[in-house]
Amino acid sequence: MELSINNLSKTYPNGVQALREVGLTLGDGMFGLLGPNGAGKTTLMRIIATLQSPDAGAVSLDGLDVLRRKLDVRKILGYLPQDFGVHPEVTAERMLDHIAMLKGLSDRRARREEVRSILHLTNLQDVRRRKLGSFSGGMKQRFGIAQALLGSPRLLIVDEPTAGLDPEERLRFHNILSEISADRIVILSTHIVDDVRQLCSRMAVLHKGRILLAGRTEDAIHRFSGRIWRRIIRREEAADFDGRFNILVSRMFAGNLEIEVLSDQRPEGFEPAEADLEHVYFAAVKGVAERPAS
Repeated sequence: MELSINNLSKTYPNGVQALREVGLTLGDGMFGLLGPNGAGKTTLMRIIATLQSPDAGAVSLDGLDVLRRKLDVRKILGYLPQDFGVHPEVTAERMLDHIAMLKGLSDRRARREEVRSILHLTNLQDVRRRKLGSFSGGMKQRFGIAQALLGSPRLLIVDEPTAGLDPEERLRFHNILSEISADRIVILSTHIVDDVRQLCSRMAVLHKGRILLAGRTEDAIHRFSGRIWRRIIRREEAADFDGRFNILVSRMFAGNLEIEVLSDQRPEGFEPAEADLEHVYFAAVKGVAERPAS
């Protein structure tokens, strides 16, 4: 299956240009869409999910026009939005059964079997008769992915699914996404770099409505291999170093600052550091990914 996004643009009535000629091609597997809050990620996800229309551009899913044939797309689509509400007085099992009916699963026995299978996959089987209002944040997110999986969608969109989860729930959610991504397109939209690094073989960085880079995750990291350098400096030196180097990451370390910079040559006083996706992301967002480094 292939999802093709061509020259999508969207400007809101208040003048905010959320998308600027966005183009991507996605195949089966998990694709990471990285970007800070306000980058345009949710707008793009809502357009693909047939909930919003662009001002210009096209989206096709295996030749199916997503913008014109919304009802047909929704039959093969699963969507977990960033803000997913639940009915607090309804049990998980009953709510999934209701959603399955809305998705066209009319055969009662088949519907019951699918709900049971998805409850097991998302580790909600033991709490299936509990009311959704009693669920923890992590359990609600697992219920969110459960409802998105009903009907065996070929395209699954999850928008900021691990934000606010504790480490155990985040790991459990990662395992679920990995298990279901083998034979369908899964789009993971997030600002959490580690989620994309751990889960996605392909990714893109979206910033201020534009795609800044796209491709294989490992290839993007490899481009920075041998070009990342680390040094501990005093906090009062930060402004001077910021003016002289492409600083990608800075973090407090024992009362001082640890900085990691992008440079084709080893700067004096620096030691080599291993490149990772965090460096790729910040280099793209700061606009230094392509230009020669200091």
